[in-house]
Amino acid sequence: MAIAKLEGAARQAALQALAGWQAAKDGRDAIVKTFVFADFNTAFGFMTRVAIQADKADHHPEWFNVYNRVEITLTTHDADGLSERDVALAAFIDAAASAANGKVKA
Repeated sequence: MAIAKLEGAARQAALQALAGWQAAKDGRDAIVKTFVFADFNTAFGFMTRVAIQADKADHHPEWFNVYNRVEITLTTHDADGLSERDVALAAFIDAAASAANGKVKA
């Protein structure tokens, strides 16, 4: 089953529902957000929660972690861009970060 790329009004509505997520600056059709946690343990716990959910959804983020900072990029390679899978995972990520008292890096 093909995964549809988000376009037009559906894309705009989906992106408006995601606070703090930005377009990737490398020209890819992707969204990016950076979170800062109290320490490495909290950041790693957050990443573990996201990894479990991502694996269940068969949709895996690109991420980079240094100590208490986690930068996440979401895109759907099978759709060659942003899809509903990215939006759903971004919403989960935001909830998990909030539960771990993560702050969005400005």
